[in-house]
Amino acid sequence: MNTYALPHLGLIRFAGPDAATFLQGQLSNDTRRLGAGQSLRASLSTPQGRVLAVLTLLPHSTGIIAILPQDILTPTIEGLRKYVMRSKVRIEDLSDQFMVLGQWAGTPTVGSMPAADAPPAADAPPVGDGYTEVDGIGSAPVGGDGGRRWLIGSRESLQARPVSTAPSGELDWRLADIRAGLPQIYGITRDLFVAQMLNLDLLDGISFSKGCFTGQEIIARTQHLGRIKRRMFRLGLPAGSWVVGQAVRLEDGRTGRLIEIVNEGEIHEALAVLSMEPGTADTDQAPIAAVTLPLPYSLPAA
Repeated sequence: MNTYALPHLGLIRFAGPDAATFLQGQLSNDTRRLGAGQSLRASLSTPQGRVLAVLTLLPHSTGIIAILPQDILTPTIEGLRKYVMRSKVRIEDLSDQFMVLGQWAGTPTVGSMPAADAPPAADAPPVGDGYTEVDGIGSAPVGGDGGRRWLIGSRESLQARPVSTAPSGELDWRLADIRAGLPQIYGITRDLFVAQMLNLDLLDGISFSKGCFTGQEIIARTQHLGRIKRRMFRLGLPAGSWVVGQAVRLEDGRTGRLIEIVNEGEIHEALAVLSMEPGTADTDQAPIAAVTLPLPYSLPAA
């Protein structure tokens, strides 16, 4: 596997005897599964059910570690600390102490780094279906494509490994996320979508049986009433200056917003939360000639 730096991502650690219980009451997934050596995808939402962050949780030996974008790290920590009260949990920004890397057997498809220039594979924890850890270095499958893994550990332990810092590595990782249909939330798209609009119910990112958590009432009502009128789609876009958070209107009348984008060279692909059906546009925005591309999972009908 080749190993790439992912500078757009940061790490939060939840430590203390109440860490899992605290997160159980805040996040959409069932944190009890972490005790079985699983990694989890989960959302953090407002009481109104709007997603503030999508996190990947890993059961590291020093505490539960969450992977999320750097640009929402501070507001996520500050927001969660308001709910700590008497819980015995410490919430820490690990970005200065730990690193998050991406391991991938694939070859770059964005940028100019040819496969022959990729660094040699580094020693890593054994590859398996769940979370593994050796000497404090944790590894877990990303999911969605079967070939990528997270690698987390102290900067001292990971900086000794051959790691590519070429920008194409991060772009390839984000492109793989797009093609796997894995959502991400950045600062500009916080507090805009209910979890199902990001397809988290189709990605094992929501537990509907765990009990109460922040935003649970809205998320559960949305699921049981079947009122999911917007979903996340994968799009091929025409060449242009596309950015995360940009509002779009498709030629078929669907409207929505881009939530992840790789716009480099010949590649213009995005994930966008769009209305499930065409409607009357309430904007003068010109329609774009986007193509709906396949996802590795099926979307339910509106």
